[in-house]
Amino acid sequence: MRIKEGFELLDVCGASVIVAHGKKNIDFSRVINLNETAAYLWQAVEERDFDEQELARLLCLEYEVDEDVALRDVTKMVQEWKAAGLIE
Repeated sequence: MRIKEGFELLDVCGASVIVAHGKKNIDFSRVINLNETAAYLWQAVEERDFDEQELARLLCLEYEVDEDVALRDVTKMVQEWKAAGLIE
């Protein structure tokens, strides 16, 4: 997987917000906010390929979390990112 080109993570008044650049990515009907953990993962894999196992490993390295729990949470997050059109 890879984060689609044209999306950028910005800090807006203390909130991590995904901003779209380019006509094909712009959808003014919603704002995509990321929590601290999702923003950490986004920054860790920007501009490179990744898979769910790598994201889970990164979670385990940064936070005290069980591998199975990390993989379950990452799988849900990846599904949400795909549904929002953020990754390919």
